[in-house]
Amino acid sequence: MKQVNEVNTDLQFDAAVNKCREIFFKKTKDYGTSWRVYRSISIADQIYIKGKRIRNIQEKGMQKIEDDIKGEFKGILNYAVIGLIQLDIQDHGSGDFGEELPLDETMKLYDEKICSAKNLMQNKNHDYGEAWRDMSQESFVDLILAKILRIKQMIRNEGKTLVSEGIESNFYDILNYAVFALILSD
Repeated sequence: MKQVNEVNTDLQFDAAVNKCREIFFKKTKDYGTSWRVYRSISIADQIYIKGKRIRNIQEKGMQKIEDDIKGEFKGILNYAVIGLIQLDIQDHGSGDFGEELPLDETMKLYDEKICSAKNLMQNKNHDYGEAWRDMSQESFVDLILAKILRIKQMIRNEGKTLVSEGIESNFYDILNYAVFALILSD
């Protein structure tokens, strides 16, 4: 039987992701899957830019353009999903990266990655006791930036690691950190 906090976390996870999913769906309708041309390094750079902007806003205490911090975390989450989809397509040798994916297939892939991220979150919450609830938004940004730097190093190492998790694991962690930041900002 699930504890009350676990149920709340599951519901909060779903609510945060659903907002991101809606944005992803609308942007996919607007732009198609133009993001398929991105290589892992480009996706990492997109997340880096968003994380760096959040950190600058946090440190300066102000922002000059309208996009708020929550919007940046939503973008980070969606780029992490894109990174995971691209890795999956790349690993399975599914042809040209510029090839357009149908909307229904794209959303199915999105949902699969979110489901895997939620399962990972539930397993880690079991072991860590939802320690993330006591963390600051600043820490989530720092963790995301550190994960991006790790991904960039792994790319320079042609994806090879000696004892570390791979690129995919880091994208999943980034996705979940963004969810946690969104949950705690509501």
